[in-house]
Amino acid sequence: MTPRRTGVPRPTASSAVPRPTASSAVPRPTASSAVPRPTASSAVPRPTASSAVPRPAVPPGTTDHPINPHDIVDYPRPKDGLPEITATATQLNRAAQLLAAGRGPVAVDAERASGFRYGQDAYLIQLRRDGVGTLLIDPVTTGPLTELAAALDGPEWILHAADQDIPCLTARGLKAASLFDTELAARLLGRQHVGLGAVIEETLGLRLAKDHAAADWSTRPLPTSWLTYAALDVELLIDLRDALATELEASGKDQWAAQEFEHVRTKPAKPAKVDPWRKTPRAGSSVRSPRSLAILRELWNSREQLAAELDRTPSKVLPHQALVAAAVARPRSRRKMSALKEFSSRQARQNQERWWRAIERALELPDDELPPTRAPLAPGELPHPRSWQRHHAAAAERLTEVRAAIRQHAEEIRVPQELLLTPECQRHLAWDLGAEIEAGRTGRVTAQEISERLAAMGARPWQIEQAAPALAAALG
Repeated sequence: MTPRRTGVPRPTASSAVPRPTASSAVPRPTASSAVPRPTASSAVPRPTASSAVPRPAVPPGTTDHPINPHDIVDYPRPKDGLPEITATATQLNRAAQLLAAGRGPVAVDAERASGFRYGQDAYLIQLRRDGVGTLLIDPVTTGPLTELAAALDGPEWILHAADQDIPCLTARGLKAASLFDTELAARLLGRQHVGLGAVIEETLGLRLAKDHAAADWSTRPLPTSWLTYAALDVELLIDLRDALATELEASGKDQWAAQEFEHVRTKPAKPAKVDPWRKTPRAGSSVRSPRSLAILRELWNSREQLAAELDRTPSKVLPHQALVAAAVARPRSRRKMSALKEFSSRQARQNQERWWRAIERALELPDDELPPTRAPLAPGELPHPRSWQRHHAAAAERLTEVRAAIRQHAEEIRVPQELLLTPECQRHLAWDLGAEIEAGRTGRVTAQEISERLAAMGARPWQIEQAAPALAAALG
């Protein structure tokens, strides 16, 4: 493995980062900032009569001093032209060699076919590294990505909203040794707009086209305009990373960022949901009886199986409203099911027998095998807070105090409150303290005790150091 390159250091045992004061306010970067004034050899050159690719604004914008909207210019296409797609095993081998010989961190992005295909597979992987340029990898046709994985195991990855892409990249065998998340960095800096386009505009003064964000990336061949969009998603990530890293350091939040990046990189995959069929849109307020819930469950499971076989998103196999309509109507025959307008589509008619068999199974279930009207809680899951006031008044009172303290301190240090302490941690802290009060506890809650509780819940050191004193003052 090559040495990790990161402008934001890894978390250390001492992560006490003082809250910025008036003397440590983020200055407007100067010519010595991470993104320098362009020269003839800059990454993004000044436009000429033969080039429509603009230079970045100088100096880079910050949270307090973003680039003026009137100074933002369009960045319509990659400065080096659109690269050829890496689509064969031989091309992949060459791309991996080039990538391994490059310099510095690697900008990474992936495109999926959400809303079109079953699952969240990556259908295009975009990479960019100094000394290499941009690579567009087609993981569908190249075969195993073993050589690419080896080349990527070492350099820092730069992603925007890494938690969205890491699962599909991991599924392809690609794993980061270290990470910089530009979206997370922008949130820690208190940016109001944290989408990639907005952060690039405010920081670099360049406007990217975002025309194909929701496209079906399993389409082959991919249109040129889509590939241009995909290449632009990594074109400026390295410059953006450097500018945000400079601002994080100036604001005293670089250690906070390092801990958050490492948390995103190493956190385990989310466990499977309990009774995911209950989350069918518009089912919660309409489907109430156990028998109706059984119909919803059987139809949902049957649809999932068929969607996986067809590799199509489930809602395109049978619309959500069809599941809900059948669950509410509880048709007693195939004819009555077919009479429902939600079952009149060609796809619904094509698989009519499948849907009726699912409904029939639910209608024939004995009462003791019907699903309960209330969804069971997952391990460690708490009841919804809206029920606390009636049944757990002490916990409800504590939750109000916890939320108020976190909200106030988050505003003081200019980070989103859910980033200072996750809503889940807030609820569990309030729940545990409320249960102890109901059991007879009368002593005050100390900052040390809160720190230990938050650490046991998985809070990062910077979150504990920032949140514990504020919570102790509010709860003591």
